[in-house]
Amino acid sequence: MSEDVRLRDVVDADLEVFLEQEHDPEAARRSRFAPREREAFLRHWRTSILGDPTVHVQAIMVGDELAGNLVAWWEEDRRFIGYWMGRAFWGRGVGTRALGLFLQAEKVRPLYADPFHGNTASVRLLEHHGFERTGTVRHGDDDHTLLTLHG
Repeated sequence: MSEDVRLRDVVDADLEVFLEQEHDPEAARRSRFAPREREAFLRHWRTSILGDPTVHVQAIMVGDELAGNLVAWWEEDRRFIGYWMGRAFWGRGVGTRALGLFLQAEKVRPLYADPFHGNTASVRLLEHHGFERTGTVRHGDDDHTLLTLHG
């Protein structure tokens, strides 16, 4: 891949781009995640993500363009990761490179992810990085694949 992919800290100005990416209809369909209204989105990001010192969050940059984000957080005694990228960056290897960089910095293992089972690209991306299918979890009316990265 010839694209310059790197990670950096998220700044408040990034949130408007993340909001726009969350509202992409195809992204919402693939993730089975309902986009939040602007104020709810900004409040969540500023308090639960940027305001929580246990959360590890990074912006994905491709050259000078903001491509998306990667986040690791605690749910009880499990550390989860999630990510979101703008559609313009899908299918270009950006997610593969960005997740590899993120996993070098995020040392907690086991690490969990639970993408919507129909989001085969996301499941493949995680499996490419060593995550293994370990079950199914339900979010609302949808089944999500539980994947775990050990050691």
